Amino acid sequence: MKKEMIGVILAGGQGTRLGKLTKETAKPAVPFGGRYRIIDFALSNCYNSKVYELGVMTQYQPLELNAHIGNGSPWGLSRSNDGVKILQPYSSADGKKWFQGTANAIYQNITYIDSQNPEYVLILSGDHIYKMDYSKMLDDHIENNAKLTVAVIEVPLEEASRFGIMETDNTGRIIEFYEKPAEPKSTLASMGVYIFTWEDLRRYLVEDQAKTGELMDFGKDVIPRYLKNGERVFAHPFKGYWKDVGTIESLWEANMEFLDPNHELNIREKDWRINTRYTASPPQFISENAKVTRSMIVDGTFVDGTVEQSILSQDVRVGRDAYVYASVVMSNVVIGKNADIRYTIIGEEAKIADNAILHGTPEEILVIGYGEVVGGDSDERE
Repeated sequence: MKKEMIGVILAGGQGTRLGKLTKETAKPAVPFGGRYRIIDFALSNCYNSKVYELGVMTQYQPLELNAHIGNGSPWGLSRSNDGVKILQPYSSADGKKWFQGTANAIYQNITYIDSQNPEYVLILSGDHIYKMDYSKMLDDHIENNAKLTVAVIEVPLEEASRFGIMETDNTGRIIEFYEKPAEPKSTLASMGVYIFTWEDLRRYLVEDQAKTGELMDFGKDVIPRYLKNGERVFAHPFKGYWKDVGTIESLWEANMEFLDPNHELNIREKDWRINTRYTASPPQFISENAKVTRSMIVDGTFVDGTVEQSILSQDVRVGRDAYVYASVVMSNVVIGKNADIRYTIIGEEAKIADNAILHGTPEEILVIGYGEVVGGDSDERE
């Protein structure tokens, strides 16, 4: 049965700029906001947009990500005729295994997409924090008779060189595209959200693979090829909150913004839930010695010290008279007595000994890796 649109989440990125946090897990599986993982936002957006058939393409360190997604039931994606499917690289007849880029990942999964017989394909990055109704973007795509629609957002000029930047005419049609330009001429940035008319994208990928094999990446290769050939490529403006959490500083900043009860993301919105896979823990316990201000404290936590402007994930333990400020503490972390922690991201399962001093700064966030053990008085880190 032909489907109007299916979704594909590109979730295989290594995320090298996140350093220790992605040493043993893919970037989309990195925890966020105390209870979530980054990919939860793309998965939830798909369900809320009524995109129920979804392929998730994984590659780098996929074990934790695969376990988190499972059959998709926490997001309402374990349906009888649709659902979420994990798509990993496999050895094909031509000997190719790893995905060589975003477009190459789609090419290697043509069989899956063809089996769903879609009119349109929604292609997403799995490592951004935002809420978006993809059905409105599809309406624009159809109305413009577009071959490709790119979701775009205005970014500060000083950040524009991090993104694919484009120029449009007065109808919203994209006329120029620059992949991470050194000197940006515009501040209209690609969000890494695309809607392609599948018949045309399939033809481009198959014909290119038979000739030169140059179409490896959407930003570097496919979009410029579409523009060069005069295809109808349009921008879909997005006005809400969107964050690329590809660096330590941006990840920390997004978590700190998440503490604002009036945050534009509005995580408590009942009509657009962000769901996640969640394991039950005992209720949190805040001792008579504790002081907690402007912080998020998830189930299973035990706090016997001071926590200010921080996020404590599930089953974290904060020892007596420890001090945690402007920090993100991921699940199952133990913080010892009298520890002093500021401007730090602490990975899951880490152990911080009594009296340890961990001082980052707003400009240079300190990172403790997954399972890392930090000693006592002699192990100060600034």
